[in-house]
Amino acid sequence: MSVEVNQVLAQMRVVQARMGIGSAERATPPNGGFGDLLKQSLDSVNELQQTASRLKTDFQTGAREVDLTEVMLASQKASVAFQAMTEVRNKLVDAYKDIMNMPL
Repeated sequence: MSVEVNQVLAQMRVVQARMGIGSAERATPPNGGFGDLLKQSLDSVNELQQTASRLKTDFQTGAREVDLTEVMLASQKASVAFQAMTEVRNKLVDAYKDIMNMPL
């Protein structure tokens, strides 16, 4: 029993129409899309790094009661977040290179 490709495509279009998925929705992603998500992630990493830096300075100067474990945890959170963001950047650059090397 063979299924024709055109029949499958027609069925997919019917399902998309029923779900209200159109090409206009794909052109404008909800909530700003990937760029906004990336910016939010960068802002979050930056905030973690600033918090860790502030806690380190407070611990070193004795300006307020800051526990060493709190400083170390904040520092590690910032480090892990930065490493994760670096990996995401590397994957984006690799994907960009792959797309640019594709033949037209």
